[in-house]
Amino acid sequence: VAPSTPVCDVPSSAMTGTVVQLSCKENEGSPPSEYQWYKNGVALLEKTGTGSARAANITYTMNKKSGTLLFNTVTKNDTGEYFCEASNGIGLSQKCSVKRMQV
Repeated sequence: VAPSTPVCDVPSSAMTGTVVQLSCKENEGSPPSEYQWYKNGVALLEKTGTGSARAANITYTMNKKSGTLLFNTVTKNDTGEYFCEASNGIGLSQKCSVKRMQV
């Protein structure tokens, strides 16, 4: 079964230095969907614990299975327009509407 349009939970504003979690979920896809977050139209990298992620100054953890995007300490650089995409290899992937987060 192809995924349905996911529901994204993105806070409209966040205080610098706080922990912020964005979530994305859809329930119709079978097999279960994997989720990819985008910021300003660019796919976010999954932090794998390798040197490249640290070098890129990544301040978040993205879980493709659960659809969460967790910022341990948000900065002004994290302000932007976020959306997520659900895909399970069947049918077209589905995106939620873009939401802006202001830090």
